[in-house]
Amino acid sequence: MLHIDSFPQLRSNMVAEQHIFKRSCKLMGNHFELSVVATNQTWANQMIDAGIAEIQRIERLLTTFSNDSETNRINQNAGIGPVAVSRETFNLIKRSIAISRVTQGAFDITYGSIDKRLWNFDQSMTSLPDAQTARQMVRLINYQNIILADDACTVFLRETGMRIGFGGIGKGYAAEQAKRIMVQLGVKSGVVNASGDLTAWGVQPNGSKWTLGIADPDRAQQVFSYMNVTGLAVATSGNYEKFVMIDGKKYSHTINPRTGLPVTGIKSVTIITTNAEIADAMATPVTVMGIHAGLNLINQMKDIEAIIVDDDNRLYTSNNINVITPKPHETTA
Repeated sequence: MLHIDSFPQLRSNMVAEQHIFKRSCKLMGNHFELSVVATNQTWANQMIDAGIAEIQRIERLLTTFSNDSETNRINQNAGIGPVAVSRETFNLIKRSIAISRVTQGAFDITYGSIDKRLWNFDQSMTSLPDAQTARQMVRLINYQNIILADDACTVFLRETGMRIGFGGIGKGYAAEQAKRIMVQLGVKSGVVNASGDLTAWGVQPNGSKWTLGIADPDRAQQVFSYMNVTGLAVATSGNYEKFVMIDGKKYSHTINPRTGLPVTGIKSVTIITTNAEIADAMATPVTVMGIHAGLNLINQMKDIEAIIVDDDNRLYTSNNINVITPKPHETTA
């Protein structure tokens, strides 16, 4: 979980006083909070309205809960034939496949093809399945079986039963697009927080950067580390909300799409980069890849950093990041 903290500051009487105006709402099945720095509440509300409208538009486009969404039409025609989609959806799928290649399949939008009968993370699981059974459950997960036709703007899932879903990238994409709309309308400073996947730009009313607190995975209201950011996007993937203990070992609800087995050893991964879509998409695959392979990949990429907390609360970071560990019992706002 991520927290954006703001602090009251004195302003000169010569300048119209700026404030942070916020609104929370449920979008895409998640808690969103949009914040705008402005001198006028009416104007700020109009900007937030525009950001929310953009997120709602993307939700209608990508949802799997509507029979006539482009995502569902693609899934319904898996193994049957190609489906014509909007250029926006086509390009998002194309970018998703590129991330799958970079992460060697640790990120895969065909993750929706998983057979979920095997997993129950309500603590009733007492043993892991054997490797062959687990692999069978993820047999349809394979981004290489997404066939794109650029000229016709069509998408075809090669295998019957395949499904795509944008749960690993959709929130970040929506946050980034909402920011883009708000910036175009004149918002110089703001934050779009999509249940912890967020993008922050500009500065607080006092001119300082936004203070980003990364919550302690074991104590959500306490800060594990924090940093001051502007013009950056951040996303966190964690196993502290859903997991199961088997033979004294914690297994994450995050399933490795290549093996069908749950991830272990990592409590949370936070990605910091300039684009919320990329931050969202990279958080889970770094978890799947593991500490050393994940950091090795991040260190080879441009303008992206990572913070990893393992199951023993040890902190690992990529090469070019500076985080601050707070004093004991410091809490987020």
